[in-house]
Amino acid sequence: MNWAEQLEKLQQLHQQGALTDEEYTAAKARVIRDLGPAPATPPARAAIEQSRSAMQQLKRSLTDRWLGGVAGGLAEATSIPTWAWRILFILTAFLHGLGILMYVLLWVFVPIDKPMVIAAPAAPGPTPPPGPPPVPPTA
Repeated sequence: MNWAEQLEKLQQLHQQGALTDEEYTAAKARVIRDLGPAPATPPARAAIEQSRSAMQQLKRSLTDRWLGGVAGGLAEATSIPTWAWRILFILTAFLHGLGILMYVLLWVFVPIDKPMVIAAPAAPGPTPPPGPPPVPPTA
């Protein structure tokens, strides 16, 4: 019997009144301790979460671009090189302009990658003179 089946059986016994709250809690802790941690997410669910993560990472490229950076962004998000994406868009452009439409839609809806800003160390500025701040003259 696997992890989920044992916990389900314990839940049923608890609902039927065969186990008290304390017995149910102790038995559940024993099952978890004996069988180890919960199994990993099912492969299909993991694949969906990974594809969502890849779609969230999809950005138009700032460095690898000819027009809008779409092919460069797709290359960064996938393992397919940029030139292959460009050829794919060109070849599908001959299918009643489908490649051009796809490229324009991606250009419009995919956000541009934010440039990496490297903060320069702050240069030491002039030190103010000691004493009270100067008083502005009154007229």
